[in-house]
Amino acid sequence: MNTATQPHVLIVEDEIAQREVLSYNLEAEGFRTSKAEDGEQALLLVEEEKPDVIVLDWMLPNVSGIEVCRQLKTRPEMRDVPIIMLSARSEEVDKVRGLETGADDYVVKPYSVSELMARVRTQLRRVRPSTVGQVLTYEDIILDSETHRVKRDKHSLKLGPTEFRLLSTFMEKPGRVWSREQLLDRVWGRDIYVDTRTVDVHIGRLRKVLTQNGGSDPLRTVRGAGYALG
Repeated sequence: MNTATQPHVLIVEDEIAQREVLSYNLEAEGFRTSKAEDGEQALLLVEEEKPDVIVLDWMLPNVSGIEVCRQLKTRPEMRDVPIIMLSARSEEVDKVRGLETGADDYVVKPYSVSELMARVRTQLRRVRPSTVGQVLTYEDIILDSETHRVKRDKHSLKLGPTEFRLLSTFMEKPGRVWSREQLLDRVWGRDIYVDTRTVDVHIGRLRKVLTQNGGSDPLRTVRGAGYALG
């Protein structure tokens, strides 16, 4: 799988054995992982690359998981990133505190790895549906991420892999304006140098395919900002 399209999970866990077990199991299921052993390192890592999901231990040295969660959720660019809180605290009051701080899910230790994987997929399905085999629809466009097929008004469309990833990104969040730099990170990946003009070229190709059977152009150019679907 192209690393740019692999869902990225940040694991924040000070116990090395648990950190490695989580990383191994997530990567075996096709996720890309990064790891932090304390809260300070986690806050630095999210500045370098915004993850799709964060698995965050409550009891961390230096900066606690609760404080990391609170700080992240005050950042506008991080509010839509799901945080799954891990904790040995099983009391209802602790769970409520974790959720009220901004956590999207709360898992009590000891937990089964398979249950945690399912919870990660559930959160990911909410924010990046195309990465977990979902069928996305927008007006008369249907995109099946599992079979890599796209239809518009019952016509099958042949898209190259880059155009497919572009359309997936747009269809995950219709109406959202994506800058060229954001599209480069999401579609091509951070580790690959591509000129921003390349985005324009592939947007042009995508538009050509989407309108080849007479349909209107669903992509919108937002001057000075980027592109949006609808």
